[in-house]
Amino acid sequence: MFRIFTLVFIVLLSCSIHSQEILRPDRPVAFVGGMLLDGYEAAEPIHHSVVIFDDGRIVAVGERHNTPIPGNATVIDISGKTLLPGLIDAHVHVDLIGHGDYTRYYKFLQGTKRLHEVMPIAAKQMLRAGVTSAIDLGTPFQILDLRDKIRAGEIPGPRLTISGPWITRIRWPGIPPEYEIFIDSPEEAATRARELIEQGADVIKVWAGLTEEDYRAVVDVAHQHGVKVHAHLYHPEAIRAAIAAGVDVFQHVGSARNPPYDDDLLAQITHNNIPIVQTISHRIWVYPATVAFPERLYNPIHKKDMPPDIYAEVIDSFNNFHRLSYFYDIGTETRNSKVAARQFIEAGAYMGVGTDAASPLNFHTEAMWYEMSALVESGMTPIQVISAATKTNAEILGQFEQLGTIEPGKVADMIVIDGNPLANIDAMAHVEIVVKDGGVWYAESAASGPVIEIGHAF
Repeated sequence: MFRIFTLVFIVLLSCSIHSQEILRPDRPVAFVGGMLLDGYEAAEPIHHSVVIFDDGRIVAVGERHNTPIPGNATVIDISGKTLLPGLIDAHVHVDLIGHGDYTRYYKFLQGTKRLHEVMPIAAKQMLRAGVTSAIDLGTPFQILDLRDKIRAGEIPGPRLTISGPWITRIRWPGIPPEYEIFIDSPEEAATRARELIEQGADVIKVWAGLTEEDYRAVVDVAHQHGVKVHAHLYHPEAIRAAIAAGVDVFQHVGSARNPPYDDDLLAQITHNNIPIVQTISHRIWVYPATVAFPERLYNPIHKKDMPPDIYAEVIDSFNNFHRLSYFYDIGTETRNSKVAARQFIEAGAYMGVGTDAASPLNFHTEAMWYEMSALVESGMTPIQVISAATKTNAEILGQFEQLGTIEPGKVADMIVIDGNPLANIDAMAHVEIVVKDGGVWYAESAASGPVIEIGHAF
């Protein structure tokens, strides 16, 4: 069934790519002179590299001295910079923009009916940060219109894989009803999963309070349709139930609210090769960074493209940020997470990268590099994190044949970084050029020469 689904997906992806043609250069493009990290963890960097793409696909990869460049190509010199695959964020919320208080924010959105304005802002912020694909886990089905407009090239943003509302037995106070589907039996869980898929969900998200039987019911329906199931998990008993039921991807495990896990549970997760998306930075990295440098909350990049009243509401929510309910247990969470995150790394778990952006103070504009930096601090090497955020996340998406690495035949998704992330992972903050589906986007810092001629400013 997954093989059939993969073939269907490739057809859909191909249609999506063809719809981006209006954004693409009308001739080949060659990035020349930079250090290439192709997405494979074990591969050596290619120095003084050449990568050529045309009509949305990568056509050649090699060293400058032995890789011919077509005479009609636009040549972009990226000497002194790093080229790597477009980032894939395995956990985002396109309805969020970093507001400090969920309850207050949702009341604001409902009262002003502004969700349709917020989502394109979030999408553009992610693209600007080098995220060319993302998994949205929980935005209501208004996101379908955004997903389809991005596919059609009408709105800049990452290609989106979406869950729609999550399935749960526990209601989250302050969350509008369109965000969650409350169930009270495995049979209802199966019915709701089927309905989500029929409405357009690409994946299913299961949330808190579910039993093993609930998980199994959702997994059975999802797998019949070639759809993966992502579980929001913290507690050991829920993790064991999800393992037994065959849940595909574990989200948040090791990120905050639980003490370190026992060795048996770690071994079960690792030996079953279950992808782990920890989202560790959204509390333990973002909060200390804000205490140390509260000025980060007022970075003009967050304001860009945002209507003044929405920006004012977001900024006002940061007053006394250390008292926000989201950070109520930050001390315990910091202690637990730093140990738990390292546990999975040392156990050799199958590690993806996701940010939970844009949860409070965790902006789409910087969430990915914060998460990657937090994982390096927790024990991964920079190349391990880069491979996890590209190749592994493409595998989690089920799209590795098309995305996640830079090699001939794959979709032209790549980013140019000013600096060397192998020496300092924080260089990931300095994205200068983003290529998605062969369309070129550039930051102000890269606004010169041939990039301007063939690209789009963001």
